[in-house]
Amino acid sequence: MDAVFKALADASRRELLDRLRAENGQTLGELCARLDMTRQAVSKHLVILEEANLVATVRRGREKLHYLNPVPIHEIAERWIGKFERGRLQALSDMKQALEARDE
Repeated sequence: MDAVFKALADASRRELLDRLRAENGQTLGELCARLDMTRQAVSKHLVILEEANLVATVRRGREKLHYLNPVPIHEIAERWIGKFERGRLQALSDMKQALEARDE
């Protein structure tokens, strides 16, 4: 999980993830065309994202396609945010039941 937090700590890497979320399966050239970074910088960021398992790659001929892997982010949400979400959902459910009981 430390690798995921390290990868997400950088704004450029978050921008790469946002671009993959918007349009999955991009090549390095496609990612570079839309960013104000050198090809080498984008490559280095992608390596860090791959090591954190946030980006998966698939070879298609000579091209290497990059795909967002949302699983590590989901795991962070479950571990760090999920418990707070459950409380709010329970409060909403309790409020709904109380309002429905009052209306009866």
